[in-house]
Amino acid sequence: MSESNSTGRPDEWLSNLAQLGDLARVRLLLLVERTELGVGELATASQLPQSTVSRHLKALHEHGWIAKRSEGTASLYRLPVDALDPDLRRLWETTRDRLESSPVFLDDASRLKEVLASRRSDSQAFFGRIGGEWHEVRHELFGTGFGVDAMLGLLDPDWVVADLGCGTGDAAERLAPIVAEVVAVDRERAMLEASRKRLGEFNNIRFVEGDLLDLDLESESVDAAVMMLVLHHLPEPAAAISEAARIIRPGGVLLVVDMVAHDRDTYQLTMGHEHLGFEESTILELGERGGFGRVCWRRLRPMPGGKGPGLFAASLFKRS
Repeated sequence: MSESNSTGRPDEWLSNLAQLGDLARVRLLLLVERTELGVGELATASQLPQSTVSRHLKALHEHGWIAKRSEGTASLYRLPVDALDPDLRRLWETTRDRLESSPVFLDDASRLKEVLASRRSDSQAFFGRIGGEWHEVRHELFGTGFGVDAMLGLLDPDWVVADLGCGTGDAAERLAPIVAEVVAVDRERAMLEASRKRLGEFNNIRFVEGDLLDLDLESESVDAAVMMLVLHHLPEPAAAISEAARIIRPGGVLLVVDMVAHDRDTYQLTMGHEHLGFEESTILELGERGGFGRVCWRRLRPMPGGKGPGLFAASLFKRS
């Protein structure tokens, strides 16, 4: 289908020319020039037997007139005019312009509209029939985590993102395939080593051992930062928020995910928590005092099987 296809040999040129000597093939070409279609759709639009359509499509594909691609078990065909050899393109355009207003071609075009409308109604009928069950069907087909991974594509691929308190690298693992660089910071050397070992396949993660209250990073050196279940471990959350603001460029964002305020004081004894979660008002105040111009706070939905306190996500936007 490329312009490099040669039509210089007389037998090749005559063979290509012969394809336009068959009315059925010209009808099919005109249909697949308008849109990509399957065999069944072409049979409906042209009112030709499906076996006849398949035979003509095979010949047209072999002679380079149409492109074919597979979607599942179906084959779809189209005529990409711009990819034709220039001589074939002119030949086709002349043929099309002479014939497309003939009744048989107008009838095909009318039936094609019905075929395309049927596509839309089939989709509408499916969703109308399945209704509220679609949530379960989608999860059965595709699992539950694809949406979160897909939405990471909203991030700018040129960004540098700091994973502050990276632990074993869960956030860094999600971010690394999307952004230019991830700076994974943790004060615990054992955590960093575990993360480095687990994420060795990525060459755009930089591991930094350091205190989140005194980061060994240049000011305004990252575009965004994340703190995933970290803030409640820190003795001075305000200092950590201010330090994060220092390293983030103007217009950047800090994402804080942590526990909402709770009364499980055993966490302080068994897991070393410094704080029993945070109220929304506390996060808003920390953001304002830390140098962020706007803070968006929302409570996250509980995850199935989760036994801990509720979580929140707060986006802290640094002034431009």
